[in-house]
Parts: sequence; C-alpha cells; structure tokens
Amino acid sequence: MEKPAVFRVPETIFYGRGSSEKVGEEAALRGKNALIISDKIMDQLGYVSECRTYLQEAGVQSEVYLGVASEPTDEYVAEALELFQKQQCDLVISVGGGSCIDTAKAIAVLATNGGYIGEYMGGKKLVQNPPVPHIAIPTTAGTGSEATDVTVITNSSNDVKMMIKQPAFMPNVAIVDPLLTLSSPKNVTSATGVDALSHAVEAYLSKKAHPMTDTMAISAMKLIVENISTAYNEGDNVDAREAMSLGSLQAGMAFSNASVCLVHGMSRPIGALFHVPHGISNAMLLPAVLEFSQEACVDRLADIGRIFQPDDESLTNEEAAEVAVQSVKELCRKLNIPNLRGWGIDEEAFKSAVAKMADDAIDSGSPGNNPRVPNKDELEELYHVCYNYQFSSETEKV
Repeated sequence: MEKPAVFRVPETIFYGRGSSEKVGEEAALRGKNALIISDKIMDQLGYVSECRTYLQEAGVQSEVYLGVASEPTDEYVAEALELFQKQQCDLVISVGGGSCIDTAKAIAVLATNGGYIGEYMGGKKLVQNPPVPHIAIPTTAGTGSEATDVTVITNSSNDVKMMIKQPAFMPNVAIVDPLLTLSSPKNVTSATGVDALSHAVEAYLSKKAHPMTDTMAISAMKLIVENISTAYNEGDNVDAREAMSLGSLQAGMAFSNASVCLVHGMSRPIGALFHVPHGISNAMLLPAVLEFSQEACVDRLADIGRIFQPDDESLTNEEAAEVAVQSVKELCRKLNIPNLRGWGIDEEAFKSAVAKMADDAIDSGSPGNNPRVPNKDELEELYHVCYNYQFSSETEKV
C-alpha cells in the first residue's frame, strides 16, 4: 500500500435477533436522559415505545422527536436540537432508517460543538468537542449508516444534499436487530437492499479501497446477492432478513472507510431536487453507472461477477465483468426497481435540472473516486440515460 489506511467503526456493535433489548443497559452507561430520534411509522409499529420501555427499565428517561418525515433536512436537525436542549438530554438514540440515524448524528455533534450543520461540510469546520453519545438502531437493511462517520443533510435553502464526513459523526453504539426489519414492505426491502449492494460495490470499486474494506465489501456482496430475493419475496423469512442486516452493516463499514463513487455523487442531487429517497435513487442508478465504468475496472467487476456466478470457473475476467453488470440489471428488474421516469419525475423538470445536478455531483467529490471519472458533459449524458433506463440486457451502453 502506498500510504497508511484507516478503518473506523463504532466502539460497540450488537448484532443478532433480539439485540435491540440491549439499548437500555448501553444507554445507562452513557447518560440519564435520552432523546429518541424517529418517525411516525416507527412509532406506529411500536418500536419507539419498546425502546422507551427498555430505557425505563434501565433507569434512563427519554424524550421523543418524531419529525423525520423524509430525507433528513437542516430544518429537522434544528427542531430536534432545540428539543434536545430544552429537555436537557445527554444522549441520542436513533430508531429507524438512514434518515433518522443521519439526523441523530447531526444532533450529537451540534449539541456540544454548536453552529450550523452545513458548516461542517468539506471539513470547513472541524469538530472540536466530543459529541454526545449516540446509539443507532436501524430498522431497515440498507443504509449502513449505523456504522459510518458520514451524515447527509439537505440544505433546505438551496436543495443541496450536504455530505458531511468526520470521525465524530460515527455512532458510539450500533444495535442491528434483524427482527426490526421484518416490518419492511417489499418496496422498502428492495430499495434498501440494492442500496446496500451499491455501498458494497462502490466500496470495492473505489480508488480508496484497501484490504480491510475489500474484506467487508466482498462479504457484504455475497450475503446480499444470496439473500435479497428471498427477503423480498418472503418478508417473514428471518434467516434472509438476518443475512441482509449483516450485509448492510458490513457494506456500511466498507464504504465509510473506502468512500463511495459515482452512484452516490449522482444520487444526492436527485434526492435533493426531486425528493427521491436515497436508497431508491441509488438503486435506479447502479446498473447504468456500472456500464459506464466497466472498461475501467474489468478485474474488480469480474470479482463481483463471480459472486453472482460462483460455479462457472471458465469465465474470463472480461466475461465475468459483463456477468456483474447484467446480473445487477436483472436483479433490479426482478425487484421492480423503477427508472427515474417510472418513479414519476417530470421529464422537462428533470432535463432543466441536469446541469445543476451534474455540478452538484462533481462538487460532492464522490465521482472522483470512481474507476472512470466523468467530465461534466459525460455526467449530464449519463443522467439522461438513467432517466429512461431499461433494466434488461438489450439496454444500450453509455
């Protein structure tokens, strides 16, 4: 290796069926009054009250913020931080998908460091004081945010998704209980599952990949490829849900340390401007971006292709790379992933936004990690391709 690599993960990770019961004793080690960041769906499912019960049994008081109604915004952060301060809380617990976890990450840092969350983007402002403790409990097998030092918050004034990465945003504790994912409907299971796959794929293809991230990325891809269809078609299959939760966790650890690439760079502007959930926008883009990148990463794509077809030892690297691309496309088709048109984005509005999205994607820095780095014209063309993309073998390559 040309230079030392880094591998950061939460200080404690609980994984397995029923592990959410650990939240009380872990919280009691870190504080006395917790703010739970969640949403109304998690509350309706009973996950919030269950969490509060575990906290109460451990002697920890709790307050609840249920305002996370979409991708996280600076407005949600401001509201939750105000509640945190008003109720004199001393730790944060997130219960939900990546939006809840990312919001909680911002609260944990701002509670002790102050300022506007956007000031921490790009390292313009560095976290000086230790954040308040954060326990992250994901309820989907997708974002991997419970194991990353990244938060993505939308600036509501200019519709830019701010990708903010500093070690202080890493949760102290990740509690990954696959039983909490059983409530995920099919469309959420498919979108978050392909999102997790995109994390692992991009971590493996990233120019910043290293042996530790490769190990996690390969394991994650195997778990996801082997179990996503079962989790999608048999939502109550606990074994498949457990494998997907572990794959998502490992993918999160991989991409947090290797960085993401072009898919994520293109995805964030789509989410900010057209309010497409992060997971589904990543899933929409992954096959087309792999086609765009294919010639620049044949050997690594070949490794991925052999995960999809492990028993075919006769494949050349070029053939195995093609297997990877076609298998991802076919997986998206089987999981009913829509293209951007199918999601309902107006074509004229999309076309008029392409130039801004390309600029915002480039400014994020993520495309620079891609095996093939697009210029702005190529990026704009790729957005147009993705709008009408067909998940079939006949799709014309970029």
